[in-house]
Amino acid sequence: MQNQDLIVLKRLAGWRAAGEKAVLVTVTRTWGSSPRPIGSIMAMSETGQVVGSVSGGCIEDDLIASFTRPDPATGQCAMQLEGLPKKLRYGITADEAHRFGLPCGGTLELMLEFNPQADLLQELITSLDAGNLMLRRLDLSSGQASLESTESVSVLKINDTELVNCFGPSYRMLLIGAGQLGEYIATMAIFNGFTVTVCDPRQEYAAGWTTTNVHHMTEWPDDAVRAFKPDRRTCVLALTHDPKLDDLALLEAIETEAFYIGAIGSRANSQARRKRMMEHFDQTPESLARLRGPIGVYIGSKTPAEIAVSVMAEVLAVKNGVELPRDMEVARAKAQQEQERQQA
Repeated sequence: MQNQDLIVLKRLAGWRAAGEKAVLVTVTRTWGSSPRPIGSIMAMSETGQVVGSVSGGCIEDDLIASFTRPDPATGQCAMQLEGLPKKLRYGITADEAHRFGLPCGGTLELMLEFNPQADLLQELITSLDAGNLMLRRLDLSSGQASLESTESVSVLKINDTELVNCFGPSYRMLLIGAGQLGEYIATMAIFNGFTVTVCDPRQEYAAGWTTTNVHHMTEWPDDAVRAFKPDRRTCVLALTHDPKLDDLALLEAIETEAFYIGAIGSRANSQARRKRMMEHFDQTPESLARLRGPIGVYIGSKTPAEIAVSVMAEVLAVKNGVELPRDMEVARAKAQQEQERQQA
């Protein structure tokens, strides 16, 4: 599965290139609880096709009805798919919040942009596919949009004259090791919008890989990491349990801006890895501070599928800037369990 924004933009670009009228809807403000965060987008064609989401579904239904279902008495739709950008607000009253499924009196403000330029949409898609971070500016007085590249992620900004939304390329995951655990993690990562690459120079493992929509590399992992060029939207996971494969890849990864770097293994193996790196590769506790291991959150996982759930949960928490409680760390939880058994 692609980055959700890319899915929306590609469908919208296709509609517009085919000459269909369409609207791009952006969440610009929220008050109280809201189903989707600021900056979320959806698109709707004149035939009522919808991609993306701004709520749990009720607001989408209302937009479809307003733009595509004529009033039997007048033969006209409540709103037309044309004109200058239009602001809508849902959930102002308790009745509306209940009607549209907004939780606890939440209020949602949307910006509707009619018939975006197909060529500019394609330019944005091409830039995102190339791995660029982009700003899209919408002039609210004219409805004209423009693009510019940026080096840092920013939140949506809106004032009386323009709306500026930041779009990023898909998050990337580089897996070192094409074993069974890697397949489970890759499947979950793809489902969560990551572009996944697996590296394994061992032919017998690479040949047995079955998960589709994954890029493959057969270089030695340290060379693969250098070629991959991890950035702030990249995570690197070492899964082979083989020091000559995992360690060199991790040493390269910690020199990059990857948001998550970790390796599978027991507490003893993780400690041994750090010791090797400090003794033989001039690393220090400070230089290894970003290296995670054992990876995952503690859920009592035993099978490869359960371990993959644990690992993916931690990756997503780090990606989303959530600091997990320390007692969810695998090493801490297992140490606590051992202490409790000894005291029993």
